[in-house]
Amino acid sequence: MKFGIGQPVRRFEDWRLITGGGRYTDDIVLPGTAYAFVLRSPVAHGRIARIDATAARRMPGVLFVATGADVQADGLGEIPCTVPLTNRDGTPRHDTPRPLLALGKVRHVGQPVALVVAETLTAARDAAEAIEIDYEPLPVVTEARDALAPGAPRVFDHIPGNVVFDWDNDMGDAKATDAAFAKAARVVTLDLINNRVVANSMEPRNAIAEYDAATGRSTLTTATQGPHFVRDPLAEIILKIPKEQLRLVTPNVGGGFGMKAFPYPEQALVVWASRKLKRPVKWQEDRSEGFVSDNQGRDHDTRAELALDPRGRFLGLRVSILANVGAYLSPVGCFVPTRSTDLVSGIYTIGAIHVNVKGVCTNTVPVCAYRGAGRPEAAYLLERLVDAAARELGMSPDAIRRVNFVPPSAMPYTSATKLVLDSGEFEEVMDRCMAAAGWASFAARRADSEAAGKLRGIGMATYTERCGGGFPETASIEFKDDRVELVMGNQEYGTGLITAYKQLVSDQLGLDADRIDVIMGDTDRTPSGLTGGSRAIAVGGAALHEAGRAIIAKGSQLAAHLLEASVQDVVFADGAFAVAGTDLRVDLMELAQAARDPAKLPAGMDPGLDATHHRMPPAHTFPNGCHIVEVEIDPLTGQVSVERYTVVDDFGRTINPLLLEGQVHGGIVQGIGQALLEHAVYDPDSGQLLSGSFMDYAMPRAGDLPAFAFSTHNVPSTSNPFGVKGAGEAGSVGAPPAVINAIVDALHHRNGVRHIDMPATPRRVWEALNGIA
Repeated sequence: MKFGIGQPVRRFEDWRLITGGGRYTDDIVLPGTAYAFVLRSPVAHGRIARIDATAARRMPGVLFVATGADVQADGLGEIPCTVPLTNRDGTPRHDTPRPLLALGKVRHVGQPVALVVAETLTAARDAAEAIEIDYEPLPVVTEARDALAPGAPRVFDHIPGNVVFDWDNDMGDAKATDAAFAKAARVVTLDLINNRVVANSMEPRNAIAEYDAATGRSTLTTATQGPHFVRDPLAEIILKIPKEQLRLVTPNVGGGFGMKAFPYPEQALVVWASRKLKRPVKWQEDRSEGFVSDNQGRDHDTRAELALDPRGRFLGLRVSILANVGAYLSPVGCFVPTRSTDLVSGIYTIGAIHVNVKGVCTNTVPVCAYRGAGRPEAAYLLERLVDAAARELGMSPDAIRRVNFVPPSAMPYTSATKLVLDSGEFEEVMDRCMAAAGWASFAARRADSEAAGKLRGIGMATYTERCGGGFPETASIEFKDDRVELVMGNQEYGTGLITAYKQLVSDQLGLDADRIDVIMGDTDRTPSGLTGGSRAIAVGGAALHEAGRAIIAKGSQLAAHLLEASVQDVVFADGAFAVAGTDLRVDLMELAQAARDPAKLPAGMDPGLDATHHRMPPAHTFPNGCHIVEVEIDPLTGQVSVERYTVVDDFGRTINPLLLEGQVHGGIVQGIGQALLEHAVYDPDSGQLLSGSFMDYAMPRAGDLPAFAFSTHNVPSTSNPFGVKGAGEAGSVGAPPAVINAIVDALHHRNGVRHIDMPATPRRVWEALNGIA
């Protein structure tokens, strides 16, 4: 079929977006709109000794000014961390109360302190400058390890040592791990940093709130990754109104990467202000605000230890992580660094694993989910450690992996962390990647680089990630005259979901994709759902598939009734129901029209062909793959150039090869960006974000990247009807360790360097080459 599964269909949504037809939140201007500006803390840690907004309230055009005291007086709630966590001693994790506007104390640069609403944005900014605030600066701590030191500044008085949680993996076994290390022939240890990054989605955050005085309902238009996931806690926990009193609408979204999945103070503030003023209130973040207020990602300080037998087999793994959670726990701030550590088993047979994670408060922006949300962190520590072990044992990178891979014959395989891998051919994937990358001929390319005065290295990383599970998704297929609507709970924000969903239904129901509309992003119209975790097709798509099956089953009964045939003789193909062996047939869309007429229905059948399915995923999926990177390094400057990039992935099944490759490319670029360029750097004395603009925060550009050689070796998943495994985050999981492994290979070949932390900037590389710590 032209639009069926497996076809390289171009994205239906792109033409409208690239020709200016998109409708993003900032494009919307409602009659009578007032404009909000959020005044933010210029200090990283301090007491608010005095705040006086009297002058600001008197300025021309100012409609409303609020401080933390006003928020408290109105009884508004705080931004919650919704994930419970039990410490290893059985006590619950600490809470980090996070008011919408700072109350008594500020804990990071960029924390909201006051809200100003005025007739114009200029008037609101001017009034914000008139707010008088006296801060009493307090000592600052920005790094997790420093925050644990004796005498370190306390971010919260009630959290001793700044340790918000101290968690052991309940799926691991500390005693078994200790026993594995006791009998090891070799133990390899590596200390490494997973650097903090800023999401920097193309579209900054935003919010428009409007209030209907007649009904008492508010409507919030804002960029999300699933409107119910933001609306429900925003209404019930923060605004303390019934969720039915808040409608949330998400129009086009310019990227999310996990950063837009959860509620923020500004969204609650504009709804609150709109309800007070009884008129629309709009807030649009600028890029500078985003750097100091958007949830950031990664930031782990890790020690990883691997126990091996004389043949290089993995006996045990011990991991200790200091996770910098920032000044406050984000909505899933304790989930990301803990629950994804079960993936430190990778695709290897490791006998025993023990993981300890300490979540540490600092005077920095909160950390939350960022593309991969814990899976890239797990893959990075494991694949760097495996490479270090190979080097210490004198084994090649492929040889040490080959003897430790979980074989296909072991599937389903339960890892030491209790993950159940259902399918995969890991050695075959690696072999295909090595062949495509020209692994065997690397020595010749290294010699050519050295002849030109350059260093050359090759690096490999394998990976797996856990996708396609968790909470349910609901999908409806509804017939509207000559069109079909797919009503979905998750959200398109640049991923190509609209095209993929059209393909699935076009393939199953035999409909032209141009007759299918995808409805998303409205809590009044769409069910609960979330785009994130590479689960949209595996869960949302599976829900669509089951709804389609229900339509075919009911349609077969109705067609048999109308065509005066036995239902057993009715077959469905190419968008029509037909009686086998005859020319009797009825088109699906005609049948949908007939289904609305009770007079045409058999006894006991409800009108309509619409169908809804609520999909609870039975198990996770495990996409996996192998990345191989070649880099060239200028020893005089330390500049790293990525020369070749090869990846072979197992995504179970390919729905649309164009969309799939695009997702992989995007993930790889973000992974290369973290490995070589990106770093949220805070001044340790003042807590100021030193890389707070694109002048100082380096983003990957086209000139930093080679062409990517991408292919698949798919082994279908058993957990969903399509066999898909998920692909949205895979590139960002495999890229960082592959790039750093390549750099270390080049440096070790020159002077024995064993490790370099991300980002591998020219300065860091040059210092490593010249023995400067």
